Amino acid sequence: MRQVADRSDRPGTSGRKPGEGPVLVFLGPTLPRIEAEEALSGAVFLHPVSQGDIILAAHAFRPRAMILIDGQFEDRPPVRHKEILWAMAQGIAVIGAASMGAIRAAELYPFGMVGIGLIYRWYRRWPLAPDDAVAVQSAPAELGFLPLTDALLDLQKSFSRWKRDKLIPTEERHRLTRIAQGMNFRERTLTAILREASLPGEVAEQLDRKMVRQKRLDALEALQRTPFLIDAARCAKNYPWTATNTFIRDLEASGIDPPLLEY
Repeated sequence: MRQVADRSDRPGTSGRKPGEGPVLVFLGPTLPRIEAEEALSGAVFLHPVSQGDIILAAHAFRPRAMILIDGQFEDRPPVRHKEILWAMAQGIAVIGAASMGAIRAAELYPFGMVGIGLIYRWYRRWPLAPDDAVAVQSAPAELGFLPLTDALLDLQKSFSRWKRDKLIPTEERHRLTRIAQGMNFRERTLTAILREASLPGEVAEQLDRKMVRQKRLDALEALQRTPFLIDAARCAKNYPWTATNTFIRDLEASGIDPPLLEY
């Protein structure tokens, strides 16, 4: 069976009822862990979420809430909507923001998942917006999931801010946006974009200092507002949950024992 956290990170769960445990945060490159811990002390921080992790974490920690920020999607399947709905059906408040969490919250808000932040609202307004707008390449867990590229949404927010602050004209904003959109997320960095735009070095340095990290801001807001958000999630409408054969097969393919669905 897969593990979502080393046992040394896990508080005792003996005798704990569902909903009495800690707040779990699935976090990766969006926010350094030290900043996240300052924003929400006492939470348990886990790796970016993928398929099966929510079920395993629910059994390991008996949490009262889960905050989804970052998720995996390349070497492991992304977290399934059905799995999030399962957690909510068990009485666990589920909140999403900033990255994969914002996408899932925008998709599942009618069912009780709570979203927070500008990126969440953007995905709700534009349901066909590309998922890779928040995707970044990151270093491995051993290096703290250090981000190696920049998210398209952070870049577009930066271009808009620069134009508003009269650092660049409207035409330049459009040109930078086209360059960013034409890059694969694994190679998309502000440095590479400014280099391709052939901007003078001193201009590039000034713009780099004014980069807007919207994903980071949304993640911090979600963590800082967690108590209020948990109450909102508990009041949200939950729908009956039923396992499907497809979902069970997906869990088995991920090494998850289906009886774990009996919470």
